[in-house]
Amino acid sequence: MKARQKSDDLIVAVKGVKASGAKGVTERRSRRGSIGRTGDEKLMAQESKGIRWQSENRAKVQNLMHLVNEETLREEHRKQSGKKATGIDGVTKDKYGEQLDENLQDLIGRMKQFSYKPQAVRRTYIPKANGKMRPLGIPSYEDKLVQGVMADILNDIYEPRFMDSSYGFRPERNQHQVVRIINQTIMTRNVNYVLEADIKGFFDNVNHDWLMKFLGNDIEDKNYLRYIKRFLIAGVMEDGQYQASDRGTPQGGLISPILANVYLHYVLDWWFETCVKPHLEGEAYYVRFADDFLVLFQYEKDAERVMERLSLRLKAFSLELAEEKTRILPIGRYKGTKEDFDFLGFTFFNTKTREGKYRLGVRTSKKKLKAKKQGAKEWLRTQLTKPVAETMKLLASVVRGHCNYYGVSGNFRCIQNYWKYLKYEAYRMLNRRDQKGRLPYPKFLRIWNFYVPKPRLTKDIWHWQPKTV
Repeated sequence: MKARQKSDDLIVAVKGVKASGAKGVTERRSRRGSIGRTGDEKLMAQESKGIRWQSENRAKVQNLMHLVNEETLREEHRKQSGKKATGIDGVTKDKYGEQLDENLQDLIGRMKQFSYKPQAVRRTYIPKANGKMRPLGIPSYEDKLVQGVMADILNDIYEPRFMDSSYGFRPERNQHQVVRIINQTIMTRNVNYVLEADIKGFFDNVNHDWLMKFLGNDIEDKNYLRYIKRFLIAGVMEDGQYQASDRGTPQGGLISPILANVYLHYVLDWWFETCVKPHLEGEAYYVRFADDFLVLFQYEKDAERVMERLSLRLKAFSLELAEEKTRILPIGRYKGTKEDFDFLGFTFFNTKTREGKYRLGVRTSKKKLKAKKQGAKEWLRTQLTKPVAETMKLLASVVRGHCNYYGVSGNFRCIQNYWKYLKYEAYRMLNRRDQKGRLPYPKFLRIWNFYVPKPRLTKDIWHWQPKTV
């Protein structure tokens, strides 16, 4: 491997294309009356194609702010769920929609004058599988609309530029495609080692200056970038106290996933494919989903060198490896080890088929399965006074959701284990609520079998014929 070069820590400077046209948000007349929703959708589809054409044919994309207009904001309002949590202003979709035309016209007017400033996000926390709490930032409703439109524009810009190794938060890409790629790569390629790495607190440590440089490398619209910067520094409101945000992209915002992808596209994806992979002695394969990634190697020496350079690379961009979660382990058909690794809620391990041939096993992560069982048990305790039919319908949706995610080839025993656990806990719950005595098991089975479907595999990662329950 060659010595570490300056290009390892820098992005390639691309000569920009001179900007022309409108500098800010252009004023457009509403086409709702003359064109209707179908016409608006056609217009937006044409604009989306225009952005992608620029991205594919020009060094930098320009003239973007005029795409944040009344039509796109109205469409974003239509797509928003009315059940989502509210921001610090407490405005809901229904409340904002009572005077939608006036609200959108006022918003566009403020954006044209650059007097629109995003409000601080409301900090809330959700539990993680390891017992810790994950911080989320809930934007105000008006900010959700602007973020949604700007995120769509960013997706159109970067879809032609992102690499095939990136899968998280991208259209028509999902976790099961990653599981399939890992399975097929280890099964069919010269893979003997896996570098399992974790970035410590990625979303909280994104460097704003570097992110704006990355965006500026591809976008030549100062006003568009100006509003992205405003979202980054909007701040956080927690327990009535305002906290400035000089780094990070709060999880929960509509624009945060694509910004995270842009950051890691340059920090990891581009760097590995351009600066690292060509200088390795053996085969190497890299895959990333959001901020989780794996690197598969033929030689252990290559893995050790990349892990060393990876730590330096991340530090250059204000990120840090979680050392306790970063390791190199042997795996593959030529490594008869019992080592395994977790990725995206699945555990990958060496095993054999009934005929004695090598196979990469895939099962539900024990940590995830334990957390889901505990969560289901606690939820069932809250259903003691609820109607039985309502509880069973909800349990049926839980089973379907579990099978639709974890029901991959070779994982039937694990999803059946979870199904049996739900069945056992549901029976216990119904017995506790029955004051007339023990509920006969045959009677419970009739209820259970009527509402709850049996477990089944839904994702074929061996031949890739996806289906849903």
